[in-house]
Amino acid sequence: MIIGSLQKKPDTSLKGAFPTGGLTLHNYAEINSRVDLVRSLLNSGIFTGGVLLGTVVFGVLAGYALARLHFRGRGTLFAVMLLVQIVPFQLLIIPIYVMIVRTYGLADSYAGMIVPFLINSTAVFVFRQFFLALPDDLFSAAQLDGAGELRILWSVALPLVRPALLTVVLLTFIGPWNEFLWPFLVTKDQSLQPLAVTLANYISNIAGRASNPFGAILAGAVVLAAPAVALFVVFQKRFTASEISSGVKG
Repeated sequence: MIIGSLQKKPDTSLKGAFPTGGLTLHNYAEINSRVDLVRSLLNSGIFTGGVLLGTVVFGVLAGYALARLHFRGRGTLFAVMLLVQIVPFQLLIIPIYVMIVRTYGLADSYAGMIVPFLINSTAVFVFRQFFLALPDDLFSAAQLDGAGELRILWSVALPLVRPALLTVVLLTFIGPWNEFLWPFLVTKDQSLQPLAVTLANYISNIAGRASNPFGAILAGAVVLAAPAVALFVVFQKRFTASEISSGVKG
């Protein structure tokens, strides 16, 4: 994909994957001349950052509650949460759109794009499983020292579930970063549209008229995929790194 985006002339054969010359950044320059990449990147950052913040905060609180707090209906609530995951988001688009746009009046706003994705049941499940894996002795020791639940969560549990945090951040990042359908429905204001929507419009409506349509389409795909790939490369070694038992003697 990267090589194809750098080709001067389209070459879709196997030989084209091993170019001997003729690479250029012209395809990227054409995107930048037709699309405000800086503004689109900023919009994607706001959209994705808002979703990440909501997912982590609500995921940690709900996951901790389902794993460590004892209350009536906890098992039923967890079962319902699992059932929610089998419902495709596409089935919910129309009712959510009516609620967000007509009921709450959040069309053409960042909040309208972010709110439907603030709570992620997958993130809740991941955090719950990690909190269940922590030794009970750590929580008992903290309770004996007089720590409340929020203090235990912040000082004891969170430092030990960094792999879960990184996993949730990466998995959550990929979704809103590549999401183009929902932002496109919520806002028609181009100054608010994230990168995925902007590049989808470019690839669908403009890339075909470029001097190298094949390279222009691949260049758009590279621009969209590069941040997610970079994030994975940076944090991949930390996914399995854990010090769960470091606070327990013996």
